[in-house]
Amino acid sequence: MRHPTVETLRGLLIAASPPCISLYQPTQRSFPEKQQNPIRYKNLLRRMQASVRKRYAARHVRAILDRFDVLARDEGFWLRRTEGLAILASTDRFEVFELQRSVPELVIVADSFHVKPLLRIVQSADRYHVLALNRKEVKLYEGNRDALDQVELADVPSTITAALGEELTEPHQGFHGVGPYHAARGSAGIRHGRGQKKDDVDLDMERFFRVVDRAILDGYSRPTGLPLLLAGLPQNVAAFRAVTRNPFVIDAAIEADAESLTIEQLRVEAWRAVEPTYLERLAELTESYNSNRSRGLGDEDPAAIAEAAVAGRVGTLLIEAERLVPGRIDPTTGKLERRALGDPDADDVLDDLAEIAVRMKGEAIVVPAQRMPSTTGVAAIYRF
Repeated sequence: MRHPTVETLRGLLIAASPPCISLYQPTQRSFPEKQQNPIRYKNLLRRMQASVRKRYAARHVRAILDRFDVLARDEGFWLRRTEGLAILASTDRFEVFELQRSVPELVIVADSFHVKPLLRIVQSADRYHVLALNRKEVKLYEGNRDALDQVELADVPSTITAALGEELTEPHQGFHGVGPYHAARGSAGIRHGRGQKKDDVDLDMERFFRVVDRAILDGYSRPTGLPLLLAGLPQNVAAFRAVTRNPFVIDAAIEADAESLTIEQLRVEAWRAVEPTYLERLAELTESYNSNRSRGLGDEDPAAIAEAAVAGRVGTLLIEAERLVPGRIDPTTGKLERRALGDPDADDVLDDLAEIAVRMKGEAIVVPAQRMPSTTGVAAIYRF
């Protein structure tokens, strides 16, 4: 299961090779509603194919459309769905993302990707990772207050055998072969007692956790910036904490075998553990905004923020969840033109601001209305 990240969004915002096809579909997890997922997808495909063929010759788009068709026939793919699906495709890429929040049904064929539905999902402040671990295996989950799903690990050895390979101590073997030191002295081998065997197993676990720690940090924690919650028996959590170099690991933990919990039970326990960190982060953002605003480095005026964003001055952007501000922003000057709610030519200014901030390597964070430090729907901390 692949989830979008901020780095993914930045890559998608870089000029792609048209046609750029953006397909969004709300999906259902539960039976029997989930039986409608592939049917609705095929309906969206028909709309997409008609739109593509109006603008491009068939020979130029056949390879792209074939990949959408393959997915339509993949029964295994449709067995497990989340709240939403996003597919972004062009001549040089085909990205499929699982979404833990629903999105409006949408198909857009253009010269660039339509990423706004992803922005608020990726930038939501309530997202987190859970690393479920025992002595022989780890699993990574990504979640928010409402959902939790296992992540398909890439470039991370999920088992101790995969991590250590031939260096793994035989768990039930009390006899070690001859090493160079003992061979030189004619020894046939060394038989270890139980104490030595336990030490070897503990050393294997420590080495396993070190390998996993580096891989999770490089492949998941750094790219997403999400807090990492540990889940496992107390002795395993303690052993991982002793070796971790991951600054995203939080102090709270689920001290229970994750395999003994249902996914819903794990989500409930995870949010209970993560929520204080989430609230602390929101309080720190508010304090930082107020402090910077007192020094002339903060603003809540959407027009002023738009010009600053285009100029690359916005370091952190706070966006009110569920808020919509109709209007348009000139991508060159940053000038904001207000529009009436319901105007078909109006964009959502807040989404536009987030897109500009992310493109300019700023941070955009979606915040609940009751935690926002402003009443305009947006608050910015400037770099300069």
